[in-house]
Amino acid sequence: MDDLLLASDGRMVTVTFVKKDGTLRTLNGRLGVKKHLKGGSSTLDPAKYITIYDVKAAGYRAVNRDTIKGLRVGGLVITNA
Repeated sequence: MDDLLLASDGRMVTVTFVKKDGTLRTLNGRLGVKKHLKGGSSTLDPAKYITIYDVKAAGYRAVNRDTIKGLRVGGLVITNA
């Protein structure tokens, strides 16, 4: 599922995942947004986390690849029970 997310090519995506505290979260955002980046580099492991720009919260969010439960890219909807 995370491969499809990475292949979204800048399109809007909706991701449902389990947060670190165990709650379910759904966010609408885009990958590859660089407009709001500040100096420095990410300390997150790219093999474990995907960074998405959350358009509603106007900030970057790290999504653990292992906790993704659902994904919508374009017209394609995928769920993982």
